[in-house]
Amino acid sequence: MLQDQARINIKSGNGGRGVVSFRREKYVPLGGPDGGDGGKGGDVVFYVDDQLATLTPFRYQVHYAAENGQPGSGRQMHGRDGEDVRIAVPPGTTVWDDEMTELLADLVEPGDEVVLLQGGIGGKGNARFKSSRNQAPRIAELGEPGSTYWVRLELRLIADVGLVGLPNAGKSTLLAASSSARPKIADYPFTTLEPMLGVIEIGGPSGHTFVMADIPGLIEGAAEGVGLGYEFLRHVERTRMLLHVIDGSGGLEGRDPVEDFELIQRELDEYSQELADKPMFIVINKMDLSETRSLLEYVEPQLEGKAERIFRVSGVTGAGVQELLEAVSQRLNEIPRELPEPDDGVRVYSLEDEDESAWEAAQLSAHHFEVTGRRIERAVLMTDFNLEEAADRFQRILEGAGISDRLDELGIEPGDTVHIADVELIWEQDLVESNEPEPERRRLTRRQRTEARMRARAGEDAD
Repeated sequence: MLQDQARINIKSGNGGRGVVSFRREKYVPLGGPDGGDGGKGGDVVFYVDDQLATLTPFRYQVHYAAENGQPGSGRQMHGRDGEDVRIAVPPGTTVWDDEMTELLADLVEPGDEVVLLQGGIGGKGNARFKSSRNQAPRIAELGEPGSTYWVRLELRLIADVGLVGLPNAGKSTLLAASSSARPKIADYPFTTLEPMLGVIEIGGPSGHTFVMADIPGLIEGAAEGVGLGYEFLRHVERTRMLLHVIDGSGGLEGRDPVEDFELIQRELDEYSQELADKPMFIVINKMDLSETRSLLEYVEPQLEGKAERIFRVSGVTGAGVQELLEAVSQRLNEIPRELPEPDDGVRVYSLEDEDESAWEAAQLSAHHFEVTGRRIERAVLMTDFNLEEAADRFQRILEGAGISDRLDELGIEPGDTVHIADVELIWEQDLVESNEPEPERRRLTRRQRTEARMRARAGEDAD
């Protein structure tokens, strides 16, 4: 089965930032904080559309981004949530993390869908930080940045149409004339040793598409397993309809095209009645040869009634091919599509699937340390270090989680650098001025954000 592939970039939306705002109205001189929260960023959702048959649309669009959440505003007004980006894929599509080569989702049945990337949460406005000890908080959170990934889509194609016929009937040439497939073609038996699939587009990228398979040439005795008969017939069995291709010229051996047709039909009948009963068109090929035209008056009447329709084509010149493909497309619209089987043991999950509370601290070098963990990384990215109260709050988060103590155990010294997500912080120690001795208070201050962090913020500010 062919693996049709595409590589795309997906991005979930940034959360909107919360705001610092105070109620200012006539006759309300001491209005309290009323800054609203930012909206949540949009998710990236993949879903199955059974009207799609291939990954062709992803040749024309590579980047998919959900909408950012909007910032909050005064009067405790919540910012609007960003809209999700919904990506339609055909049945049988698997989604892989392109860098880690890890399977993320296996989408088979119509209606299947998975949230692959969640949008960033919105930041809290200062109304959320009011307490009995702080009646006028000047603190608000930034929105959480969304996530960006390159993912690889793979489609387990089941051919809609199977080309059957004797070797050298011209099936490979017909497939090449119908699609961008480039099978090896030569004038000897069993030129094609593996099924070759081509994607057929009717009416351009927005039109109907279907998959056509060039099944290796059958020979007498294939139904009993002669040659590679069983292997070939299994591929034919999963198609929705057949095109029986006949060498109308009789070939170099001067064969009878009608007898060739009957031979293949017997093999199909003996292998499976269901296979023999599939909708079928007969294609008299090689109409560019004078031998074919001279035999046509004999061949065509003998084949009348043995298939739904008979077409005359030339795979070499392309004559009659477009008419054949349009007829096939119309007939396929009347035949239900078979769905591929899901891979055994595949789990479907989000790239965000992890323990949020877990964290790790490590020493990278003599003066560089790193802290990783979903919750602490989210906290640092959502902290506006330009606000003193926000910086103090982040310090309390570090101490409450035990991260400060762990860094102390690792031997961190004043002036050392701590990396958390895309933010670089400097470890400092401030002595609290007091009449009585106080323990030293550890403190992290921001030195700079990395370019990646700056780009993420610039995208949000532009909105």
